[in-house]
Amino acid sequence: MTKILLILLWPAGIATILAIAALLAKRAAPAAPAGSSPVSPPAAGRASRHGVPAGGRAAARASGPRASGLPPAVRSAAKFLLIAVAGAVAVYAVTALLGLLVVHAGPTIDKPIMNWTIAHRVHSWAALMNRLTKIGDTWTTWGAVVAAAVCLAVTWRRNRWLPPLALAAAIVVDHYTTIYIRHTFERPGPPGSPHGTFPSGGADRVIILYGLIAYLLWHEFSRQRRTGIWAVATVAALAFSEGYSRGYLTLHWFTDVLSGWVYGSLLLLLFIFAVRYTEASSGGPGSRGTSRGAAREPIAGRPG
Repeated sequence: MTKILLILLWPAGIATILAIAALLAKRAAPAAPAGSSPVSPPAAGRASRHGVPAGGRAAARASGPRASGLPPAVRSAAKFLLIAVAGAVAVYAVTALLGLLVVHAGPTIDKPIMNWTIAHRVHSWAALMNRLTKIGDTWTTWGAVVAAAVCLAVTWRRNRWLPPLALAAAIVVDHYTTIYIRHTFERPGPPGSPHGTFPSGGADRVIILYGLIAYLLWHEFSRQRRTGIWAVATVAALAFSEGYSRGYLTLHWFTDVLSGWVYGSLLLLLFIFAVRYTEASSGGPGSRGTSRGAAREPIAGRPG
């Protein structure tokens, strides 16, 4: 009976996530009528106190006489990378504090859970989890990122360099920050996975990489609250499934999985902020007071 309950944790967790998403989506405001913008009205014609349109401040700064000789895209990309690097340092610091707690207090939690899992593991279910857990493997996630980067570079309406840059930077930052964290603690994993496993790379990659893909797709093609709720729920379900499978196979300690979820979420928030800031500073669709309709309007002084 206990073996069945351990198996049922997986569908129960997925069902709980989807049920919460359905409840939140039901309570969400109804979708905007067709043809209306999902973001705030355009700021064209709405002048600031200095007489410059609010939506065109970034463009005015970029094209002003004091602007540097670098192209606007290069400056925006440099800002994005600076935010990513500085944010990665902050995420490392937070995860290091979490690591101190996990390394010292984790064994009292992890070893009983591992022994209980091994005692109640079912071979056929373990074989299924062994296939399912590959969704968080390095090359699986990186392949999904490359495919998404190519597609978004073609379909993105403005700053088409931003999705490939964001996704490539996410891979690099996640990979090397994780390596540095593991070198910092060198925490041995369970007997079946003796190498460093803090934090869980599979759980982390699912959240940061699939989550960033989902955000970029939502940001460009929807921006509706209900769609965003279901996007978050999908990534959460994938992350839960990855964490459950890694724990069931005892590839990670239980606290490693929890830490991977926290670590991946921090990185995802960092890159969402970097994307939004870059879009806003370049006067793109993500900026306040700029809608998609305004983004498609011709720039003053240029032919439409």
